[in-house]
Amino acid sequence: MNPHRPLILLGTLALFSTQAGLLAQDRIAEALSRLQGADETQLAVLLKRFPAADANRDGTLSRDEAVAHARSLLAGLGTPAPGKSAAPEPTAADVPYGPHARNRLDFWKAEGAGPRPLVIFIHGGGFTGGDKAKWRESGEIARLLQQGISCAAINYRFRKDAPIQDILRDAARAVQYLRSRAGEWGLDKNRFAGWGGSAGAGTSLWLATRDDLADAENADPVLRESSRLQAAVLLATQATYDLTRWESYLGPPNPAWWTSPNEAAEFYHFAAMSDLEKPEARLVLRECDMLSWISADDAPVFVNNRGEEGPSRNRGHYLHHPAHAREIAKACQAAGVKCQVVGGDSGAAGDPVTFVIEALKGTGAE
Repeated sequence: MNPHRPLILLGTLALFSTQAGLLAQDRIAEALSRLQGADETQLAVLLKRFPAADANRDGTLSRDEAVAHARSLLAGLGTPAPGKSAAPEPTAADVPYGPHARNRLDFWKAEGAGPRPLVIFIHGGGFTGGDKAKWRESGEIARLLQQGISCAAINYRFRKDAPIQDILRDAARAVQYLRSRAGEWGLDKNRFAGWGGSAGAGTSLWLATRDDLADAENADPVLRESSRLQAAVLLATQATYDLTRWESYLGPPNPAWWTSPNEAAEFYHFAAMSDLEKPEARLVLRECDMLSWISADDAPVFVNNRGEEGPSRNRGHYLHHPAHAREIAKACQAAGVKCQVVGGDSGAAGDPVTFVIEALKGTGAE
């Protein structure tokens, strides 16, 4: 495939220029669709031309970042993207769910009689950046609300402030907090789903597979609630946060891709790679290993890792390689858990919104 195809299709980069407002709506729709299906080579071409589109500054451009950048420029020109509508203002914004400044969430209440299902959106950014505000431009939230499904979007601590094992507990607490507000916000505690990209996807997988963290005797009423999900959407996910397992299915990474020789150990706030052999580290690795947590009672998952097959070519490719999706699918198959894999070498297509509706509501809108 021609790596310059997205550029040609965008009318010599017109979508990213002040001429975007002159494009016909069908051309914009086609261009956005192409961006959503761009491969790693095409995204690399776009990144060279539009470095500002790399929102999390990780040196690679994801499809979500490319589309988000295009949409932001279109919005600035007053040009709506067809087939998408931004989410309305949250019903409740920046609600604290924990003690840290980033333990905050937004909530959108859906119309409808009786308790509503809930989808919890978790942003990506390598656990070093990103923000829940990205979901305010989400067409997915608007679609879910139209179907009577409430939505929330959460922030969480970054790696500079907490190790991954504690960041994951932030997300679990957010789920528990939302259940604690079920009566006030009209939520069905038994119909919660997670949705995320990259770091947010891996976190959603952990929430969907980790044994329930509910502690019925805890003095904190939030922690008495269930942390489990009933469905999860994983976009450009990682299969496990036991990073020592990655080479078994991805092969060795290029050392130049890491921010330091000890980055894998620092992910858990250990000082050196040799620390990962210590008994306390082995417990942490097991806690963060979603593949080991997968069991027959887990929620169905939707997985889309669309990157190119073959050896990883850069950090972004390694972090989001289709092999991650295959490892999840294999573990789910072994446990008898429903796993819908789209993109990659599966050749399958699928709509995550439809998946969530079917998982949480059975069939369509109520």
